[in-house]
Amino acid sequence: MRSPYDILIRPIITEASTDAQQLNKYTFEVAPDANKIEIRRAVEEIFKVHVVKVNTLWRRGKPKRRGRIVGRTPDRKKAIVTLRPGETIELFNQ
Repeated sequence: MRSPYDILIRPIITEASTDAQQLNKYTFEVAPDANKIEIRRAVEEIFKVHVVKVNTLWRRGKPKRRGRIVGRTPDRKKAIVTLRPGETIELFNQ
């Protein structure tokens, strides 16, 4: 079994994700091969909270160009985690 720190890569802090915190929803970038059950267990183990729901989505990489060289940023997998009412993750509240 993988470590929870291998599943959760980093929190995503944007204007939209900050607004979603009012609804007890927190956004993380997760490992591409992680499933919803692994994400739920990782969040519960690391932050000691109870997860109600996990939604996942893929964010496609954008095309980038430096002179003649054309490339892309990598695709990323995001997870939006909904917590039980009354619970928060202190990492986001600083």
